Amino acid sequence: MEKILEIKNLNLFFNEYQALYDVNLTLNRGVMHALVGESGCGKSITAMSVLRLLPKSAAVKSGEIYFKGENLLNYTDREMRNLRGNNIALIPQDPMTSLNPLYTVGNQLVEAIRAHKKVSERQALRKAKEVLDLVKISDIDRKLNFYPHEFSGGMKQRIIIAMALACNAELIIADEPTTALDVTIQKQIMDLMAEIKKDFGTTILLISHDLALVSNYADYISVMYAGHIVEEAPAGKFFKNPLHPYSIALLNSLPSKNPALKLKTIEGAPPSIQEPIAGCKFHPRCDFFKPGICDAEEPVLKEKEIYHFSSCLIK
Repeated sequence: MEKILEIKNLNLFFNEYQALYDVNLTLNRGVMHALVGESGCGKSITAMSVLRLLPKSAAVKSGEIYFKGENLLNYTDREMRNLRGNNIALIPQDPMTSLNPLYTVGNQLVEAIRAHKKVSERQALRKAKEVLDLVKISDIDRKLNFYPHEFSGGMKQRIIIAMALACNAELIIADEPTTALDVTIQKQIMDLMAEIKKDFGTTILLISHDLALVSNYADYISVMYAGHIVEEAPAGKFFKNPLHPYSIALLNSLPSKNPALKLKTIEGAPPSIQEPIAGCKFHPRCDFFKPGICDAEEPVLKEKEIYHFSSCLIK
């Protein structure tokens, strides 16, 4: 399969504190790849590194990020501005942060299209109607004149997805795209993204903490903890036989269909980047912890089964 995005040995710091450790991630064209883990594990900052939208205190100290064979870390600011929205699109957690409340949705769609494509206003408007139809928004002529506050959360998220489609983005980074939505709307948005992947061959990097949600849609899973990728596998392999203790704990914490079974939680919380932990970063919370091994040696990601990678020292 054709590789569209490759992150290689990415090390990122906030001032003197390291947040990402030798992150490696490969996305093939037309695949939905889920990057999962608890809040604070480094998922979103990995995605923002690809888009080069990092806070001023953050800096990539080493590593490479290749999009279609070209290292984005060598791109100028202008080249990155042309790439964002045009080739790589972002679907954020809260679409209100991406939609200007002072302009109609139609104006914003037309402006986004014309910023990346050399088309007239009439052509951009026609394209805007096409993509709104693709994301299943009805009564388009009337709703083009709506302001963002006149749409529900799910509809606003559809408009953001429409913007990505309007510019023919080859890679969509969806950062917790259903967090603020109720369960039925979550399914509608995920079904829509699955259709986009199938119909247009779009690659999707799905950032999520919700394993129950991604289990129905992702083709490939990468699990992140404390700035490390700790497990990678095709989705079928991962959900059938998770290898890393953190992955096992995450799956065990999912609500069971059997109401007699109690919810099993993961004690503690992911460590702060300012908190030094020797050995495996997960060992203070791990049910499989072995003194002298887990707290002494830094684990590395290894292929434990065919196409199934884990960084656990003892499993």
